[in-house]
Amino acid sequence: MKFLLLAGESSGDLHGANLLKNLKKLYPDSTFYCFGGNKMVNEGGILLLHYREMAFMGFYEVIKNLRKILKNLEFCKNWILKNKPDVIVYIDFPGFNMRIAKFAKEKGFKNIYYISPQIWAWKEGRVHQIKRDIDLMITILPFEKNFYEKYGYKVEYVGHPLLDAIDISSTENLLENQIEFDIALLPGSRKQEIENILPAMTEFAVKNIHLKFGLAAAPSIEKSLYEKYTSRTNNIKIIEGKTYEVIRSSRAAIVASGTATLETALLNTPLIVVYKGSKLSYLIAKKLVKVKYISLVNLILDKKAVPELIQDDLTTENLEKEIRKLLEEGSAVKAQRSAFAELRNKLGGKGASERAAFCIKNFLENEEVV
Repeated sequence: MKFLLLAGESSGDLHGANLLKNLKKLYPDSTFYCFGGNKMVNEGGILLLHYREMAFMGFYEVIKNLRKILKNLEFCKNWILKNKPDVIVYIDFPGFNMRIAKFAKEKGFKNIYYISPQIWAWKEGRVHQIKRDIDLMITILPFEKNFYEKYGYKVEYVGHPLLDAIDISSTENLLENQIEFDIALLPGSRKQEIENILPAMTEFAVKNIHLKFGLAAAPSIEKSLYEKYTSRTNNIKIIEGKTYEVIRSSRAAIVASGTATLETALLNTPLIVVYKGSKLSYLIAKKLVKVKYISLVNLILDKKAVPELIQDDLTTENLEKEIRKLLEEGSAVKAQRSAFAELRNKLGGKGASERAAFCIKNFLENEEVV
């Protein structure tokens, strides 16, 4: 059997790799092609396009890179027609994947979506496109099943795959000598995010020279981009390929909105969520996005468990105010860690990737989930 897995960013590469590993157990003689990254390759995927050539976020950024995006779409469509995969598995990344899904459905290919687009946050009308183009939707957030049920669309909820990727048991009660940094910095995994968010983080570090910062560098980003901003100060250490270790060994973290906020919470490190985009992208998003919070932690818990500093609120003064509460190891830290325990309970136990693989097997064998 021939699989095509489509992921367009680092989190998709991580979850795609865990899914691929479990699919290989069920289909040991199959071939797995992918749009993704090194993690999927390490599990035996044949890489067709790396996600660093695809990850553009924000309205202005997409328009600026439209020619490249259209070229990637055309490459993917041509590959599908030429190689005829038995099934296409889409992993998040809806801007690209939903366009390919429409094309593939029209051409008669089987479409499975793993990690639903966040249409409950904006573009809720896309649910009709999903019902039309996606043969099987596998969701990872507890509230998504009820969302789709409103539209008469049955989905499979398998739990969150981060619980497969993170050893939660090793995050409890870190000893003092295991703490290397005061603050972990996670400015995002896309070039545009880093360019918008890292300057504010660096400014905060410059004004707090007594603190030690560990910057978790994304594997797809050249180190020189980080150094462009951090060279102003010597209290930021750039660390590549060890994101979880940086988070675990820090007293607190400042994290760009995205999957990393959930990872940090599951690793039990108190955090502040930040985000800043281009002015145009932010103004458009502000009109369209319906949710109360931007971080997955707050969205899943449906309350403000961790502070969020968005756009103009991302200032040195506000970072100073929120970080001080976390470094004091007082009530703010206790409240966050209590919320993190609640979060883990809501997300269920390990095994999401394995359950997703079995959902795919059941579908392929029966043409419906059993």
